[in-house]
Amino acid sequence: MDKEYKLIVCIVNRGFAEAVMDAARGAGAKGGTVLHGRGTSVHTHTVLGVKIEPEKELLMIAVERETCRAVMEAVNEHAGLGTPGSGICFALPVEDIIGLKRIEAEINDN
Repeated sequence: MDKEYKLIVCIVNRGFAEAVMDAARGAGAKGGTVLHGRGTSVHTHTVLGVKIEPEKELLMIAVERETCRAVMEAVNEHAGLGTPGSGICFALPVEDIIGLKRIEAEINDN
């Protein structure tokens, strides 16, 4: 692996994935993956006796190590805890990665 990468994981309220990806791309990320889930917070609501659990979107964004902090700060500004997105964002080291060279080549061709 020529470059070092980190995996940024963002968890935001449903409907904020596009805002996160727009902010991440603006700070240098090339793309990401969105998964849908539900929160398990103590802050659930009950409507007509039915427990409503908050729906979440989880984004996984692989970035070069040098870009990681700028992407995280941009995401926090647009969808962090102090915003309606109520998001949290953290980064994990990536030990090995395959496939990004092809994706980077396609992006650079456009």
